[in-house]
Amino acid sequence: MERLVAHYLIETPRTLEAAAAAIAGEQSSGTFVAVPGETEDLKQRFAARVESIEPLGTVEGPSLPGSRPHASEYRRGRIAVSWSIENFGYNLPTLVATVQGNLYELAQLSALRLLDLEFPASFADRFRGPAFGVAGTRRLTGVHGRPLIGTIIKPSIGMSPAQTAAIVDTLCEAGIDFIKDDELMADPPHSPIADRIAAIMPVIHRHADRTGRNVMYAFNISDEVDAMLRHYDLIVAAGGTCAMLSLNSVGLAATKKICDAGALAVHGHRNGWGMLNRHPAIGMDYCAYQKLWRLAGVDQMHVNGIDNKFWEPDDSVVHSIACCRTPLLGRNGPLPVVSSGQWGGQAQETWRRIQTMDILYQAGGGIMAHPDGPAAGVRALRLWWETAVQGLTVEEATARHSELARARAKFGPKT
Repeated sequence: MERLVAHYLIETPRTLEAAAAAIAGEQSSGTFVAVPGETEDLKQRFAARVESIEPLGTVEGPSLPGSRPHASEYRRGRIAVSWSIENFGYNLPTLVATVQGNLYELAQLSALRLLDLEFPASFADRFRGPAFGVAGTRRLTGVHGRPLIGTIIKPSIGMSPAQTAAIVDTLCEAGIDFIKDDELMADPPHSPIADRIAAIMPVIHRHADRTGRNVMYAFNISDEVDAMLRHYDLIVAAGGTCAMLSLNSVGLAATKKICDAGALAVHGHRNGWGMLNRHPAIGMDYCAYQKLWRLAGVDQMHVNGIDNKFWEPDDSVVHSIACCRTPLLGRNGPLPVVSSGQWGGQAQETWRRIQTMDILYQAGGGIMAHPDGPAAGVRALRLWWETAVQGLTVEEATARHSELARARAKFGPKT
């Protein structure tokens, strides 16, 4: 029987071997005491297996509270544990319960972080992955040979459907490629999503008739499953191309249900991600995280951005982009969505670090608050990327293009 392998970073007051055995037992056939029916045959068939242990040294105190026993030193290591897929089949929620489940509560551990997952080859037959991804998003928007330039409707909440449509009109006129609802905007009383779709899509179609380019609008349909399906159908009927989900809010099963419909690109917003990732001793690495959503079928995944407004270091952002771009089960991954405090001046460093234009480069205030207006904001972002790929520094780019100089004066670091 094929096996799933999970890689962890652990810390324990016990031996690494004892901690690894506790993880394997807790997450398969075992519990804290031997029970009737747990035969050797059953354990041979269903028990998790510790595949490898790599010591990483010791620290003097625990990273997280509550571990037992208290010790003078705590051992750190990387371990790999595997399970037969007979334990969970092709059930993503149960798979997650298996590889994470109660592990973060174990008293034998003073740190646990899920680093990566290796899926059996048969998962390729059961999970098609992103239906659109990079190539499909480019086909739907008609954007090739450069990053897609996107933005977010701001203010996040409070505007009527008609007011939102007016902003969309301005952005389409400015030459934007992609627009999305904020994660705070779904189906509120002041702007029902049905009314928002009805107001926005004629604007997008009108500009498409004029320019031949179809701006992608990601309507946030995050809700209960039946409501999401109704709103999904409204987008399809109106000729839309994208639906947005707050992944951590709606969950894997609901996300897969939406992705399986297959008519729209699915934009995955990771709001709440810091809860899973910010402390290095707990949670999970982005590589493991994005693999689960890829199996569900998400086409576009947020990865934060270089010099972002949040806590995340640039190295972590670059790592996340690389994870999205790494094939999984022989299939290409989602389009990385670079966002969070982006205004264009980060393009040089982003290009230097990632060397790909297969991203959605998303700026809210960096477009809407450009001193010469939103159209100049869109042009500036494209110019920033053109100059980055040409090898120009920020100083050289601003010396050559006045709109970039004005953007830098507005958004750049203040000396």
